[in-house]
Amino acid sequence: MSDFDTVIHDGTVVTAHETVRADIGIRGGVIAAIAGRISGGARRIDAGGRLVMPGGIEGHCHIAQESSTGIMTADDYYSGSVSAAFGGNSCFIPFAAQHRGQTIADVVATYDGRAAANSVLDYSYHLIISDPSPAVLEELPGVFARGITSFKVFMTYDLMNIGDGGMLDILTVAKRHGALTMVHAENNDMVKWMNRRFVAAGMEEPKYHALSRPELAEEEAINRAVSLAKLVDAALFVVHVSTRGGAEIVRREKLAGTRLFAETCPQYLAFTRDDLNRPGMEGAKYICSPPLRDHATQDALWQHIRTGTFESVSSDHAPYRADASGKFVNGDDAPYPKIANGMPGIAMRLPWLFSEGVGKARITLPEFVRLSSANAARVFGLERKGAILPGYDADIAIWNPEERRRVTLADQHDNMDYTPFEGMDVTGWPELVMNNGRVVVEKGVLKARPGEGRFIARKPVDTGAMPGHRAVEFDIAAAYGREIAP
Repeated sequence: MSDFDTVIHDGTVVTAHETVRADIGIRGGVIAAIAGRISGGARRIDAGGRLVMPGGIEGHCHIAQESSTGIMTADDYYSGSVSAAFGGNSCFIPFAAQHRGQTIADVVATYDGRAAANSVLDYSYHLIISDPSPAVLEELPGVFARGITSFKVFMTYDLMNIGDGGMLDILTVAKRHGALTMVHAENNDMVKWMNRRFVAAGMEEPKYHALSRPELAEEEAINRAVSLAKLVDAALFVVHVSTRGGAEIVRREKLAGTRLFAETCPQYLAFTRDDLNRPGMEGAKYICSPPLRDHATQDALWQHIRTGTFESVSSDHAPYRADASGKFVNGDDAPYPKIANGMPGIAMRLPWLFSEGVGKARITLPEFVRLSSANAARVFGLERKGAILPGYDADIAIWNPEERRRVTLADQHDNMDYTPFEGMDVTGWPELVMNNGRVVVEKGVLKARPGEGRFIARKPVDTGAMPGHRAVEFDIAAAYGREIAP
């Protein structure tokens, strides 16, 4: 009888810190041994010198989720997890969205019903809070205890925006229980003011969407969100940073010790606002919020990726088909404010990042691992994922760094009718993806079945050595003999 269920041999193992030739022995879905040479194995997988890395962890995607206006994403937990797997991911954390009037228990039960029987990958949830009523705040500790230790709030969209006071309530509860608050940071009134002016002037084509959501709207909101989090010394994660100014705020605050994390996304590096100015309604396919910017911003974001401002590069996969079920639910000639926001990209996140990052010497292989999986595992409390180490889940992706592809919709394996990456040339592609020692994808063939993925309970956020911020007013209150906790 073999000591190992599977042995991956003759591969170049890449971790968040080093690259080394090694074999990997897997037993019971867990990495059991790493050595220069391992014999045996009920199955032996010849990596042929290719790169053996932790499977990607997609930390920002919208799967089987209704928007605030009731539009359902095109991907359910089966198609979404399959697409993620073909893109080199072995785990993902979609959002479970609360809409106003819903209890948290109902939200979680709904998403459990959508995910458990369908996902081919391990999964967890970020909870979206749009209605932080006293009753909802009382429910949150039970959700944290279950291992849903992060959630998202919005500073824009009338049906999702919870206001500064609501954010402070959420941040306070989150701090008490070690949870992480994620924030979509755009100044709602700035955006609405711009929209009114553009619509009044008859400027309603898709190209005006990017102009209607100013860079200053993001920068102001990031600064305000960070200030709110600092007041109560709570951990904050700023999602989809799209501006130079926003990234600089994050960088400055992290250097000051603020308990702060952030990400950017491939679309802000691959496309610009010029893509919204395509003929007819083709530009609608590139409508997302925050919007696409320009080439100078792309250069700045790459610099921030290189210098560690961002923990991850996430897809923000928001799959709305270019038809009446998605983008054009309000008509095929709808004005831009009535076109569904979001772009697909869960399958292209890692191949594109590898090609443009590693392939063009913008980032190293260990940096790729940190941006694709290791940092997400650390920040979001996935304690046995994101690394190739004994005792960790055997979530592994074998990459061919030399494989060249011209991107097609068929490569995505999702339920979409387009990919914004169509026709782009990339170098580097995942050939095999494992989740808990199960081969999910191998040489372009799906090997997994629906429902084989597990719900993963996550640990509280680890802010490590971040000193945080103590508002002086709390100390003064204590000096007055009135101790209050933020």
